Amino acid sequence: MSDEFEIRKEKVEVLRKAGIEPYQYHFEITHQSNAIKEHFDELENKEISIAGRLMTKRVFGKLSFAHIRDENGDIQIAIQQGTTKVHCSDEDGASFFKKFVDTGDIIGINGKVFKTKTGEITILVEKLTILSKCLRPIPEKWHGLRDRELIYRERYLDLIMNIESRETFVKRAKIIKLIRSFFDEKGFIEVETPILQPVYGGAFAKPFETYSNALNTKLYLRIADELYLKRLLVGGLEKVYEISKDFRNEGIDRLHYPEFTMLEAYASYWDYNDMMNMTEELMEKLAMEIMGGTEFEYQGEKISLKRPYKKLSYLDELSSKLGKDPLSMGQDELRRVGIELGLPNAKKLPPNRLLDKLFDALVADQIKNPTFVVDHPVLISPLAKKHRKYNDRVERFELFILGVEFANAFSELNDPIAQRERFEEQVRFRDAGDEEIPKEVDEDFLNAMEYGMPPAGGIGFGIDRIIMLLTNQYSIRDVIVFPQLKPKTG
Repeated sequence: MSDEFEIRKEKVEVLRKAGIEPYQYHFEITHQSNAIKEHFDELENKEISIAGRLMTKRVFGKLSFAHIRDENGDIQIAIQQGTTKVHCSDEDGASFFKKFVDTGDIIGINGKVFKTKTGEITILVEKLTILSKCLRPIPEKWHGLRDRELIYRERYLDLIMNIESRETFVKRAKIIKLIRSFFDEKGFIEVETPILQPVYGGAFAKPFETYSNALNTKLYLRIADELYLKRLLVGGLEKVYEISKDFRNEGIDRLHYPEFTMLEAYASYWDYNDMMNMTEELMEKLAMEIMGGTEFEYQGEKISLKRPYKKLSYLDELSSKLGKDPLSMGQDELRRVGIELGLPNAKKLPPNRLLDKLFDALVADQIKNPTFVVDHPVLISPLAKKHRKYNDRVERFELFILGVEFANAFSELNDPIAQRERFEEQVRFRDAGDEEIPKEVDEDFLNAMEYGMPPAGGIGFGIDRIIMLLTNQYSIRDVIVFPQLKPKTG
């Protein structure tokens, strides 16, 4: 590559000496590759201009063929001796193309549309302009780019080579736009809450820490938006949502990443039943818009997002798997089960965290089609309202598909006295060794609640996981455009 880099660098100097600038300012485009193919009958023998990256190059004496790639795909071009001219040069286009144009170069062409004898739609180039000289050789088109680490580390190269990757991120933008429109149409208003917070909360996670010189205080990157969005309910904004980056200083696997996209929404005077209905409606709508129907395959598994979704009781299902009520089991007994199942850190996890890990292993992992797991124990749900029928449960649901959690929702706890008691209980769990529980109680949030928070339903959606599902991607890093990696060594 080093030799090729120097050769291409030398071409830049030669071009400049010949009065040709290889890094242009502007080029007028009339058509994209897909439009030329779709409207060939109207465009045949018509002059068009198009720009893109040269992906292949085949030189045959007086006639050369190549493919250029723009945002919408590839199209063939033909360079012919005596026909093709060069921008800012008297040199014949065919010889210029052979000497100075390399795969990877971004070029602009003006020419006429025709079909070859084999029926391929092609542009006969009348004028060729180098717009940006590529100094590093790109991978050979037919073998593409397959190295996963290189794909993540040099995403720009992945996007050059793999049209499927481009399509994933175009779909990502479309999905987020659809979700935003869905909430807007339901009367929610989009808001922004602080990313830097003096007290973090709203979830169980280790935060990233930073420091403000201006405020002379430690700050945390938010782990959730919940407590600030609820402050807005106190203030009289009745339906709010935020699509945001949240940050959790945790491990990386196919479903978890330290910087991820979350949607949280809260509606005054709703409860978790209203949120359940809305979730079904949203997921079905997304499937229809993106997949063209409610039934599709994800990683070889057939699933259906058609409503209504099945419901399972958290405690009833876990009791069935354990053979007894898990809330009646002591810490040592729960740990024994966790060790038998091979759960990581089973010996150290406090009861609240261990209970959830047991549920994931014994129940959630077996769920295939969309299922609402409902009515969780109070022990693991400090921000949810107590159930109207069961004293040991809260009004909460999680949406699981193929063993993966996609949404988490509550009838929100709005009693400030009960909320303080729950927070203080969580602090005791932290003192017992649960490092993912916030270090301190958010007194300002409690102060806000003491002014009166309306009854409300709230929900959080993992946007990256929804995008994984609807683009058939196995890993969260495949739907994050620039995932972080460990620094290169050596």
